[in-house]
Amino acid sequence: MAATIRPRRSVLYIPGSNNRALEKAQTLAADGLILDLEDAVAPTAKTEARKHVMAVARSGLYGKREVLIRVNALNTPWGYEDLAAVAKSGCDGVLLPKVQSADYVRLCEQVLETNGAPPEMLLWCMMETPFGMLHADDIANATGRLGGMVMGTSDLTKDLQAAHTHERLPMITSLSLCVLAARAHGLAIVDGVHLDLDDSDGFISACQQGRALGFDGKTLIHPKTIAIANETFGPSQQEVVFSRRIIELFAQAEREGKGVVVVDGKLVENLHMDNAKRLVALADSITELENSLKTSRAA
Repeated sequence: MAATIRPRRSVLYIPGSNNRALEKAQTLAADGLILDLEDAVAPTAKTEARKHVMAVARSGLYGKREVLIRVNALNTPWGYEDLAAVAKSGCDGVLLPKVQSADYVRLCEQVLETNGAPPEMLLWCMMETPFGMLHADDIANATGRLGGMVMGTSDLTKDLQAAHTHERLPMITSLSLCVLAARAHGLAIVDGVHLDLDDSDGFISACQQGRALGFDGKTLIHPKTIAIANETFGPSQQEVVFSRRIIELFAQAEREGKGVVVVDGKLVENLHMDNAKRLVALADSITELENSLKTSRAA
């Protein structure tokens, strides 16, 4: 299933056991939310957190934002019940932690379908282990229900015994492998979190690097980082204006039987046309989402 063109510039983790955060998320400008039942929830709170997350997921209070629920792994005491509950939650997608094989993805899919998950509910994979990196292509091709990948750079750095550096050089191979796998199979892909909330320069740099590498957006752990992620991963006004000009002039050239066209001194071919259409569609989708959020706040 090819990734739908929708905003994924900012995808915010919300602890499933934090009712105040679940409520506040209704007012935030994040494109997407990950309601977390895994790392952010203590073992003693997981059952209660599941109830709260299912309730808010069914409520429709998050409007047109993309809502994912990160479940616990199947080899934990909570994994099966998480998947069974999420199947009926009405969320957009299920985020599987620490995915290491295509077989595991298909097993989780069977659990979802056994418990009544609708066809439009997508599976997303956390890519956060060395084994997962080495099997990224197989994972990305595991099932037609896949919607995307989310990088788990914190766990991956730990497992690699690597360092968190400003340039993220220890991560480049892993990041690129996953971008390649995602794009080869028509999936969305979102970059990992930036842990140091006081390091705004480092966060901006990581966002810029992520966009340059081809990511759709960035996962976040605090609302104060949403605006920067949205600005960095969203197409600029200049890009959108230029893309619309490409579409207009290329269409005119095709009517005249020409295969290429010069736009503002730049040679434009079909490959540029495809990217221009993608950027315009993304910009229109962002506008639609932001207008819906304004309307919901005013209501």
